[in-house]
Order: sequence, then C-alpha cells, then structure tokens
Amino acid sequence: MRTTLLILALLFTGAIQAGYSIKPGKRSRTAIDRLPFHTVADMKQVPQRTSYYAKQLIPLSWSKQKQYDRAYNKRYFAPWRMREMNEPEADLTWQIRFVQKRKIYDGRKHLLPPKVWQWWIKNSNLEKLDTVKGRAISIRHTNLRAFPTDTPAYRDPWKSTEGFPFDYNQNSELHLNVPLYISHYSLDRKWAFVHAGHAFGWVRFSDIALVGNDFIKRFKTGRYAISTRDNLFLYRDKKRFSILKLGTLFPLSRNGKLLSLATRNSKGHAVLKRVKKPADALIAPKPVAFTPGNVAYISQQFLNEPYGWGGKLYTRDCSATTRDFFSCFGIYLDRNSAKQAKSGNSINIKGMEKRAKKEAIIRYAKPFRSLLYVPGHIGLYLGQYRDEPVILHTYWGIRLNNWEKYTLARTIITTTEPGKEHPQIREKSKLINTLQKIINF
Repeated sequence: MRTTLLILALLFTGAIQAGYSIKPGKRSRTAIDRLPFHTVADMKQVPQRTSYYAKQLIPLSWSKQKQYDRAYNKRYFAPWRMREMNEPEADLTWQIRFVQKRKIYDGRKHLLPPKVWQWWIKNSNLEKLDTVKGRAISIRHTNLRAFPTDTPAYRDPWKSTEGFPFDYNQNSELHLNVPLYISHYSLDRKWAFVHAGHAFGWVRFSDIALVGNDFIKRFKTGRYAISTRDNLFLYRDKKRFSILKLGTLFPLSRNGKLLSLATRNSKGHAVLKRVKKPADALIAPKPVAFTPGNVAYISQQFLNEPYGWGGKLYTRDCSATTRDFFSCFGIYLDRNSAKQAKSGNSINIKGMEKRAKKEAIIRYAKPFRSLLYVPGHIGLYLGQYRDEPVILHTYWGIRLNNWEKYTLARTIITTTEPGKEHPQIREKSKLINTLQKIINF
C-alpha cells in the first residue's frame, strides 16, 4: 500500500511539473530601445557599480525585515479580500475626462477621431462597476490599461514628454501570479476591470484566470520566493510563455525545491502548476536578506534599462524600479511616486538651500534603504561619493531653459545634479532644487 502511494505521489509530482521551466534570458529589443538619449558627466565620473556603494549599507535587522514582509504579503493578497473597487470616483474616471478634453494620437501619430475614444468609454461598461465581484490571478506578465484597448494614447507625439513612450493608456504592468479583484467586464467581454494590490485598470481576460477558495488556500502557503534576476523566461512545452521580471512572486514548497504558478484551464479557471526552483541567484526565498552583496546584485540589474512609462514593453519607469527593488527585501510599495512618498518614515527637505539639502540627505538618508522624492519622480539613495549624495533612478531627462528635455531615458547612477555641466540646464528645475522628501525604511 505504501509503495502504491509513493508511485502515485511521484506520478502526480511529474504531472504538475510537466512542460514548465524557468531560464535566464534577454528582453527582446523593441522601439523603446531605439529611443534617442544622451549621457551626462555623472555617468562617467561617478562609479556605476552599485557594489561600490553597498559598503555604506546600514543593516536592517532580520526581525524588522520579517515585519515588513508580513505587511507585504497582506497587501499583495488584499485583492482577494476586496468586495468593491474602493477608489474615489474621480480616480476611476480620470481617463474619460482626459480623452474628452484633449486631442489624442495613436502610435502612428494619427489623430484619433472621437468615435474611437467614445467606443473606449462605452466598452468600459462602467455602469456595471462592482457587479462581478470576482477573484482572479494573472497567468503571465501583462499590461494594466486605462481603457480596455491596446491602442496607445499620446497627447503630442512630436513632444519628448508627451509622445512615445508616454502612453496614457498604460496604467501599469502585472507580474505573473498577481492576485486580482474583478469589478466587471468590458462590453465586448475581452477585458476585465481589476484591482491589484498596487494599482487598478483593464487587463485582457485571456491573461488572467478565475480563482476560488480552494485555489487561494493552496496558493497562500505562507512561504514565498521572488525573482532576484531580471528578464527570466517561463517556458511551457519548450516554448517561451512569459517574461518574468525581477520582483515576481511564487509560492514556495515546504522543501524549498518547487515553485507554484497559476495557469488557466479551458474554462478560464486557475490551475496550480509546479516548476523546479532555479538557483537563488535567479529566484530566492522572500524576503532576501538585506546584505551588501544582495543589494548590490539586485540593484545593478536595473542599470541601463530603457525608460518605459508604466512598464511599457517590459521595461520600467522610476517608481517601477524602486518598487521591484524593495519587493525582493519584503517591502511593499505602491504604483506611483506620489504614493510611494507616503510610505516609510519621511523627512521634509523642501525649500532648503542646495548645500544644506545635500548635507541633510547624507546625514539622514540610509544607503539602499531610502527614497528621494520630487513630485513626478523618485529614486533610490545609494550613498555618497566625494561628499555628494548619489542615487539610482530611472530618469527621463533634464529640463533645459527652453523647457525642452535633455533626454537620458535610462536607469542611471548620478549625483543629485545630473547634467550640471550642461550650459542650458534650468537651475530651478535641477533635481537637487526640486527634491522634497527623504523616505526611510
């Protein structure tokens, strides 16, 4: 009898792992990689290795990390406890006001006629808000859209801050295995209006699966792992099924050898599959210990990634970079910089004279444990170099005197005065002069 059970167990284990594997890879090049960009002196004069700054790390105790991690898990799984969208109406409908008041262009720089965005509004089916009250999970890395459409929406495609990649239809992205609350479906039934722990918007119905109590119970193991290497790939039957960005969470088996992932059956319901866990250098138990080696290894992977508004084309904007970095260490951040600035313990540095502000950053900010915030932008404080505070940030560009942007469009390491050598930089718009908060963890 015992032998029979063992054979059945082995057969079952083989069945649930069959066809799935995780391997490192490279993100495919897209139009976002061809964005014009410049360099600044900091990128040559300031060390571009995060390991240089990791020596300045101020330890975070394991007990404190575990406290953050418990809060992380609570936020991550919160959508499965939701019963309504619970967002202000103005936030739920901002995109309608946006298209009604402005000219909107598509990806080919064509003006979108009213009938197009009027269909977007109609297809949003907002009168059905909170009528489904369903629970779901993402089955691949996908987009979270402002309207139920893949068509981009640009304000001014000829302007560096209003054209590609600033697609106002791109709310955010979803990693694989993200719990979701379903409010309702689009009129054409191809999209679901969902709320994740960090953001809400429209996701293609084919990219999610419906979950029930039994699935949730099996998925919430209390033991989790997180991808510590960027641009892994999930293979199904030896074919690439989904990219896995750094910060993707997986339930971890009790013996630490298997990961769980959500897939979708023919009826649209979630099915739990298992895959062999790769090395910790790719996917490690969460939270990852906050050590100099780990913070250097994880943060270095963001460097030189192109700027991607809302995670467009599998890249990141400033807040996605900080969010994914901290997630590895069990610290949960919201989608945008304004909300991230309200997390942790903040110190107000607004209005300080330039030198005093730098001194305050060096004195009060903690390397790899602090965010530096200005409205519309956020970055990770790394430490100091030659008495200058240094940050890692996904930075679009520097404001010039003519109000144009000197585009950098990459994740870079700079001082708080990137481009100060540029003769046309607008002094009042310098990062150091606009920084308002230090946020410590």
